[in-house]
Amino acid sequence: MSSLQSGSSASSNETPPAVDIDGLHKWFGDLEVLKGVSLSAQNGDVVAIIGGSGSGKSTMLRCVNMLELPTKGKISIQGETISMKPDGRGGLQPANAAQLRRIRTRLAMVFQSFNLWQHMTVLGNIIEAPVQVMGVKRDDAIARAEKLLDRVGLSDKRDVYPSFLSGGQQQRAAIARALAVEPDVMLFDEPTSALDPELVGEVLAVIADLAREGRTMLLVTHEMKFAREVANQVVFLADGVIAEQGPPETIYSAPKSERLKKFLATVQ
Repeated sequence: MSSLQSGSSASSNETPPAVDIDGLHKWFGDLEVLKGVSLSAQNGDVVAIIGGSGSGKSTMLRCVNMLELPTKGKISIQGETISMKPDGRGGLQPANAAQLRRIRTRLAMVFQSFNLWQHMTVLGNIIEAPVQVMGVKRDDAIARAEKLLDRVGLSDKRDVYPSFLSGGQQQRAAIARALAVEPDVMLFDEPTSALDPELVGEVLAVIADLAREGRTMLLVTHEMKFAREVANQVVFLADGVIAEQGPPETIYSAPKSERLKKFLATVQ
């Protein structure tokens, strides 16, 4: 796997990063949550993003697919920068709706609270975006959904509604839904934080399988042991800035700052 790079932009002779975040700032009213975050991840990178509550981890991830709009900065996916313009309130907003829709089809996000459509079966959840957004034929979408359900161990739940599933089953269904759009990059926002402890392992096993096959992933997580095992790069976010970053063996075994040492001591 490629290494994570601080800052943005690759030379014209290099493959552009899968995700490039450059000088990202985000304000909520008077609170600055992100204070100039820059990082880029190459295709095949699994980047674990760790840090305490309120450090800006989820906000950074949500800015990548514009669920939160940056106050300042640039975000590029596979070398294409998302076009932004001033929103008239000191922040930014997408300047090209068609471009944003297209780029979003290259990203897929798995949320901590599952976010499945409760009025649809598991199968309905998985085929909705391919059929309605990407124009995939329904029969083709169903065929792919059935393969994905088999992959995440939910073949027998295709016609079940989310409310009849355990939390672990719902999250595995959400991962199958994310995979259905065949994304370039998968974004995981603390995918196990809402699960009972006995259900965490089944979800982590699916994510680990995706990592082994070379999926590009940004993973916000509090599962330190898991991050150490599956990520090839770890980013430690503190007070809205990247305090440390590097390979797992460096971050976990030889942290440089007292802040990271104290954080790891509380979570390991």
